[in-house]
Amino acid sequence: MVVKKKTPKVEAVVLDYVKLKSLTDSLSVEGDSRSIELAQVLKDSLSSPDPVEQIQLISKAGVMLEQLREDESSTGPLLHACLSTLAFLYTTLPAKNPLKRAVASALHSGPDWLEEKTVGWLSECLSSSLSSTNTDHFSHLTDSITSCLDGFKIGEKCVHRLLTEVLQFFQRTLNYYVEQNRGLAGRHVAQAQLMQSCLAVVKASMLVVQRSQEPISSAMLSASSDQSDLHQVLCGLLNCYTCILTDEEFLQTVQSTAGMAVVLFIRSIMGNGDDVPVIVAGLLQCSVDAGDTVPQWLRLSCAGLYDSSRPAAVALYLSHGALAMLSWRGKTHSPQTEKLLLLIPEVLLSLDTRVKESSTVMVVARVLTLWSGLAVDCVQVDTCPPLLRSSLDDTCPPLLRSSLVGGSPLIARLHHHIYAHWEHPLDGVRHQTRTLFQNLLKIHQHCSDHKSDPTTDPYISQLTRDLLALEWHMKGKYGTLACLVEHLGADYLLKLDGGLPSRLLGLMGDQTLAPYASDLLEKLFVSHKAQLCVRFRDGHAWIDGWHKVWVTPLLQVLCTARLDQTTYILDYFLPKLLRCNPSSLSHMVQALQEMPSCTEGAGSRGALGALMTCLRAARSQGVLRSDEEELWGGLVSLPLMRQALVHKHDQVRMDALGLLCESHRSTEKLSRKEMELIRHFLPFNLNSQSPGVRQQTVSLLKKLLCRVKDSAQLLQKRQEQHENDRDQQVLNMYQEFLCWFCETLFQVLHPGASFSRCLMALHLLLLIAELFTFNTGSVGFALGESVSVAHAQAVLYCLANNFLEVKQLACNLLQKLPPAAVRLQEPERLQSLLQVALNLSTSTKPFDSVTAAHLLNLLLHQPGLQDALLGCIQEQNIPLRPPALNQSQVSEASTLEQNTLAVVQWLMICLKEEILKAESSLLQASACCPLYGRAHCITAVLQQLNTGSLALLSQWRAVVSELIGLCYRMSDVVSPVVQSSSPEGLIPMDTESETSADLQKILQEIQPRDSNDFFTSARELDPSETSHNSEQKEPENEVHKQQICNTGGSDGEAYRVTAQMVLVCCWRTMKEVSMLLGHLCQSMNLYCPLTHPDSRGVITEDQVEGVGKYFREQLLQSRHRGAFELAYVGFVRLTEMLCRSGSATLQQLPSHWLKEVLEEVKSSDPSSKLCATRRSAGIPFYIQALLSSEPKSSSCGLLKMTMRSLTALAMPSNDGATESSTVPQVHALNILRALYRDTRLGENIVPFVSEGMQAAILGFTSPVWAVRNSSTLLFSTLITRIFGVKKGKDEHSKKNRMTGREFFTRFPALYPFLLSQLQEAAASVNSDSGQVKLHPSLFLLLLVLGRLYPSPMDGSSSPLGLAPFMPLIIRCGRSAVYRTREMAARALVPFVLVTQVPSTIQTLLEELPEVPGPGIQQNHIHGTLLQVLSLLRSYLTDTHRPQSENTEDCDLSSAIFPRLWLATRRNLCLVTRGAFLDLLGCLCGCIPVPVSESPLKKLREETLHILMASELVAPQGPDDIDLSVPGATQYLQSLAHIAISVCVESPHLWECPEADGFQRDLLERLLQCPHYEVRLFALEQFLKRLQRTEDKSQHCGQGPLPFELSVSSLTSLALHETYPACQAKVLQVLAVLPLSSLLPWRDGMMSLSCQEVLEHLLTLLETSTYSVELYCATLSLTSQLVVHLAESTPQQELSEAAVVCLSRWGALVLQSCGEEQPAEVKLMSAEVLVKAVPTLLTAPALPLGITHTVALWKCLFTLLQDEDQDVRDGAADFTCYIPISLHNTGVATGAVSPPVALEMGVGLLCQLFQMWDHVAAGVVNLIEWLLGDEQLDTHCAEAPDLDEEFLFEKGDLNLWAEPLLWARMLHGHLSALLRVAYSPGVRATELDRLSAIANSNFLTAQSSMKALPALFQFSATIVYGKTTLLKERTSLAQSLLETLG
Repeated sequence: MVVKKKTPKVEAVVLDYVKLKSLTDSLSVEGDSRSIELAQVLKDSLSSPDPVEQIQLISKAGVMLEQLREDESSTGPLLHACLSTLAFLYTTLPAKNPLKRAVASALHSGPDWLEEKTVGWLSECLSSSLSSTNTDHFSHLTDSITSCLDGFKIGEKCVHRLLTEVLQFFQRTLNYYVEQNRGLAGRHVAQAQLMQSCLAVVKASMLVVQRSQEPISSAMLSASSDQSDLHQVLCGLLNCYTCILTDEEFLQTVQSTAGMAVVLFIRSIMGNGDDVPVIVAGLLQCSVDAGDTVPQWLRLSCAGLYDSSRPAAVALYLSHGALAMLSWRGKTHSPQTEKLLLLIPEVLLSLDTRVKESSTVMVVARVLTLWSGLAVDCVQVDTCPPLLRSSLDDTCPPLLRSSLVGGSPLIARLHHHIYAHWEHPLDGVRHQTRTLFQNLLKIHQHCSDHKSDPTTDPYISQLTRDLLALEWHMKGKYGTLACLVEHLGADYLLKLDGGLPSRLLGLMGDQTLAPYASDLLEKLFVSHKAQLCVRFRDGHAWIDGWHKVWVTPLLQVLCTARLDQTTYILDYFLPKLLRCNPSSLSHMVQALQEMPSCTEGAGSRGALGALMTCLRAARSQGVLRSDEEELWGGLVSLPLMRQALVHKHDQVRMDALGLLCESHRSTEKLSRKEMELIRHFLPFNLNSQSPGVRQQTVSLLKKLLCRVKDSAQLLQKRQEQHENDRDQQVLNMYQEFLCWFCETLFQVLHPGASFSRCLMALHLLLLIAELFTFNTGSVGFALGESVSVAHAQAVLYCLANNFLEVKQLACNLLQKLPPAAVRLQEPERLQSLLQVALNLSTSTKPFDSVTAAHLLNLLLHQPGLQDALLGCIQEQNIPLRPPALNQSQVSEASTLEQNTLAVVQWLMICLKEEILKAESSLLQASACCPLYGRAHCITAVLQQLNTGSLALLSQWRAVVSELIGLCYRMSDVVSPVVQSSSPEGLIPMDTESETSADLQKILQEIQPRDSNDFFTSARELDPSETSHNSEQKEPENEVHKQQICNTGGSDGEAYRVTAQMVLVCCWRTMKEVSMLLGHLCQSMNLYCPLTHPDSRGVITEDQVEGVGKYFREQLLQSRHRGAFELAYVGFVRLTEMLCRSGSATLQQLPSHWLKEVLEEVKSSDPSSKLCATRRSAGIPFYIQALLSSEPKSSSCGLLKMTMRSLTALAMPSNDGATESSTVPQVHALNILRALYRDTRLGENIVPFVSEGMQAAILGFTSPVWAVRNSSTLLFSTLITRIFGVKKGKDEHSKKNRMTGREFFTRFPALYPFLLSQLQEAAASVNSDSGQVKLHPSLFLLLLVLGRLYPSPMDGSSSPLGLAPFMPLIIRCGRSAVYRTREMAARALVPFVLVTQVPSTIQTLLEELPEVPGPGIQQNHIHGTLLQVLSLLRSYLTDTHRPQSENTEDCDLSSAIFPRLWLATRRNLCLVTRGAFLDLLGCLCGCIPVPVSESPLKKLREETLHILMASELVAPQGPDDIDLSVPGATQYLQSLAHIAISVCVESPHLWECPEADGFQRDLLERLLQCPHYEVRLFALEQFLKRLQRTEDKSQHCGQGPLPFELSVSSLTSLALHETYPACQAKVLQVLAVLPLSSLLPWRDGMMSLSCQEVLEHLLTLLETSTYSVELYCATLSLTSQLVVHLAESTPQQELSEAAVVCLSRWGALVLQSCGEEQPAEVKLMSAEVLVKAVPTLLTAPALPLGITHTVALWKCLFTLLQDEDQDVRDGAADFTCYIPISLHNTGVATGAVSPPVALEMGVGLLCQLFQMWDHVAAGVVNLIEWLLGDEQLDTHCAEAPDLDEEFLFEKGDLNLWAEPLLWARMLHGHLSALLRVAYSPGVRATELDRLSAIANSNFLTAQSSMKALPALFQFSATIVYGKTTLLKERTSLAQSLLETLG
């Protein structure tokens, strides 16, 4: 995007009369002719009001000055006056005014002989300005001085002449700014302006000194330089800079510039000698040498910089100054300079653990990068002449060479800095870190001995290997590897890791890693291509090798990986690859077209999807182009495109659409084929449930429509030049296409249309309106003619949709449709819609008020709205009229403003009446006129108003004042509910007569009661009695009469009040009050009648402050979350307005309020009004809003003050927990949690994370539950804040972890704290005593430490290493608490490097006892075994562990064998026995393990021996068979793990006796175990093995297992298993096994027939609805048996019992497809039906009969319209199972989207009816489907208002299905079927029955329509939708019945 440069504003010089006369008089004196002419031009310029004319006259004066000659002109008074006038103008004008530059040019144009006088006059003017004491002119004078040095030679000489005065002015200005800054706390706008001014002065002073080096040097060389004025002012400025550097209230940019100024001034005063680096080094180290190196003047002026207590960042800014202001390039450096160069990174690295703010970390990273760039310049010698280069290499400074070569201590520290910051949250830090790494590579290259071939450098080679060995989740790894690619070339990395391309492509599925992986891939393949081109010089010989490395893995991933893993390949990788080598496209297309279709796996895009992806990327990059004859060069056929556009997978469809819509040229014409494909795509893709797909569809179609628009404009322009029939045909084609496009979209906006369809249609219609407009003229495409009244009506009725987004889009679209179609200009229609809006605004249903607001927003733009409003008022017989307006004001105000004012005034009148009712009876208000609807409408109406251009100011001021008062009254009515201790409590529903006395008594009765009997049914409010009757006490005998009160209406309508209605009325009213007050404060301009009486403001300061106090009360006292959360939204708007306001009083309010609330929190106790429960309710929100108003770019003083106060309060008090200290502590913890969660505070909150973590951990030691609870919440928030939001299901994923170095570098204060806390906790862990001691914080400590891990790049010399934690964590494993031992084991893993895992395991094992004894501690043994197990499992899953050949150094067998007794019966503790067995299972069942081959074989033999002698395999008595001691289940499961490894998972690793029989018997022993946990585990593992080998067994023709399992044991188990989970698993196993191996079914010695098994399973299916898993497993196996039975037995030969079985199965499948069923059940039903398509649903023989077959088809169609997308997708797979003989030409084959599958399915069924010769039965069935079941739901149409008692309407469960479209689809296919089958032969009785149903439905729909109110589309939307559907279905059915009759 091209950004237009901002044009400077030209302003004329306007002088007061006195000054103008003075200048004019001075220009009127006598002189020579040329001077008089020049003076006249200047006088004309001064008197001219036009700034452009002034510039022209000044330029003319410059030309005249240039022409002056010394011999012709005298330097008389007149010429002096002219020069004086120009000098005055120059010093007066603003710096950015172009007139000032014109004056400078004129002055500069003068001849040389006038130059000295010009300088004198300008110096005099500048000097008089500098002597001014007016602080308002400081900024202007600073800009004037800067402009003098901006290419203005005369100005520069003036500055040199006035150097001392200029610098004194700067000193005076800086002193003033430093003093002023101390009094601006809380005034952020003023503070920001001051910082900008201060920065300008510092920069200007530096510029002056840099341009004045010669005069300063000559002055400093004089003998008395120390006493000179110039020296003193330079020292004074140094003192000012010191104040800025040491004052943390200044912005970092100002401080950084001041740091540069300090170094510059020191260099300017002292010259360029060797003393300067020494002095700067002393400043960096904050040290003053004992010698005379540091002058006295420097010690005095920079005393603060030598103070040891100076802020840590001072050294950072001084380092930056040294690098920026000292000369480093192109010269030989002295030893002192070299030492300074090496000192600077040391100083910067020392700040790593001292700075906290992320912005400071950013500066450190930037300065280090700057240093590294300068270091590269200092060490490189490439710029030297070749003759000198060799000698220079030898004489290169040895200090730099030795200190900066790779592997030196400094470079190692810099690398550690890189590894600690390469995943920093700030992008800038990560970017600078990468640049630093790149520069370090260059430095090493120049300092090393391997310059010619870096690949032979051992340091670089080891660095590359180390980086490749890191985990791929570390984002910093990618950037550093990319640097190495540039340094070494891709070939070297590919040799080290040949699988790098595939691995990186696999990482592209992760959104967080995809950008990094794609950048590295681009570096690799570009470098690889360059290297191959150099190697193969003969043209394109390199291309095949390049394709093999980069393109082949890409295509494999695209075809086989899941779609979510390949989405980002299209976004990030593929375009880069095609840009690198466009010719690869043809290779991709050819490879994909030759690829077999079987490459499409579950959830993958397949070859077709991959082809679309590649073509789309190529087209968007301009590689692929289309023409009229061939689409995209004939690379893809039209049928293939049609198939892709309706593909099952969303992304394939989007890629195909992108291929159609995206183009490299926006003016590329659309071909007819492309339009036909869009016509094919659009109808089937409007109802997508995925927001992402909808967004992509709209975006792509927008590109297409933009192409239409741009190409049409080009064609029209060509037509204007010369007519062309071909161009006109294209335009006509465009017109036809756009009309079809609009018509299609309008047609889908029918009643009952789904949310997604409405949303898509409205979005696309709005695009049409924006790009083409719905005009009715002859210009353009005239799309307005295609918009009928019915279309506009359909859009209007979308305003009643329950979804807010649909309402908003419809409202926007209606304003762009032709007015004639919308018909709002008709008075009757306008008045009726306005009346509906007013009625809905007082509805008890919340969404009705939103509809009312959108209706009002639509009507506000109509000129006749005020007349319609008067008509509505008169119809209600209300004598009130809106106030009249003056005609003069009306003429100024817009129609929108007048209408808005009238509507707001009327709504306020209504609101007043309703507030009066609410004040008398809140129950009545809740039932008939809740207040929130009116308030919401007022807010929505005001949002349409442009408050900056109001004309009716006096009326608006009165309205705003009254509105604020009404808001306060509404709040007073409902506050007692939302501020009560139990706002969600029910209304007392008891029948005591006292409770109906008045509102206060009712509110008092809301207090909680002990018994739920206190609450009964809803309260009736009956209008039959007046309000004074309700105040009278009822007689004793009427106690049980329902409570009644007056509604205030005259229609005698009764209301039912529920507790929910009252609560919703209260909190929604509070919400709307907050939103309205917030909007008023934010949008209305400030009105200050005392200071600015003529301002255009509306709201006063007092009103704003009053609103702030109101919000304070609500946020600090509300208990209802909805109330205070929305009050927070309004309060945020207020605080944003306070910060921007020009009032100093309002700007300081946030600071004042913040201090007040913090003091109140500090002094709170149990009696305080502040809510200490509900996470402190609104208090955190209140403080969040105040802090978020502080600009991020400020010094964040309020945030720092708040965090210091809160962390102090959150820490435990030394005097123990008391009530007075506990409440503030709870508040502080809750507030801290909210602040740490607030993303708007960004990185500014990070410096306080350490204190928050300490408070959270120490809070667990409190004896008070509230403190511990709040500490838990705070701790959880901090974990998320530190380690990031959880990015996967794995709780311990390394994506949410951090290296120890990075963690403790960012939070250094936590290192000693966590270590000391862990020491304390570990000391309390002592299971030897037999007492359970649990340290309160131990769990948290282990949780934090478990998220850290050591990086292989850290090294062993880290001062913040993790080694001290290891022994403490190991000690925690001895705890008597089981959970603590588990946590300690998990926490230990990250602290052990992969290379140290075997030795650590051996050390732990050696601590275990070798023989049983009396002093053995089982807790200690168990904790140690858990730690060993955790380490071993981590080691085995680590992708970068050492290979097996390196494990001889640490063989675990020596430690394992002596301790095998722990796994035998000699160990009486089953828990430790099971843990040791788990260890044996890990060692014996995996490869490779850290055990040598020979001992491993022996270990497996011993383990097998232990297994065979165990209680599981060889029980020695009844106690062994039924173990019931603690740990028995775990022990048996451990044995089962080993047994499964032997017989199922890894049988090849175990040498078993009589292999097959042994393994079979062992598995059967597991399946017969009395413990269901063992059976379940065995079945789960067996099932996994079967599923894993199913495909392989099909290809090989072998059984899935290496031994023959007796299937009879499984079939018998299926019949007799009682535990549901085991029963489900065994049925799943049987469903995987071939059916031929199951039949005949064996139950022990008995054999069961297929029918008997089927009956048993059907009974199980009917009774297993309690378990979804069991139900699905049974349904799957039952369906297989049904298919087998139907295939093996002809229908005629089926027994009656078999027919009954089939009927039962069909009924159960039908039941399983119901909307109320769980998704898993429906998915299984879809799978069953899909697999039954070729054998049952489409078989010519009709094995189930016509009735059951049609019922199954109906089930399939029901699932295709299910709300769950997975269910629909599963059911749509039936298209892949349709027999080839039934395929129609032109029908897409393969996986299609559900809407297309539904259309295909109905068409296929009609085709099957003909094939089966059952057309008559088919027609009857389809007509019954068409009629539907709606007639059963409309018998209550005579009482359509029954749902008034419900606060929220309950619509249909399925929001995706569209019955109206389904009915139209059925009608279309039935009509086609009847046209083909001329006489279907439907019996007359059937026709009569269907006609009777249709006629009944018609009468029901007709009566229901008559009973609906006016404009029922808004007031009775659900009934209207149902009635419309019934009417349409009936009409369609009747038309078909007439055809048949």
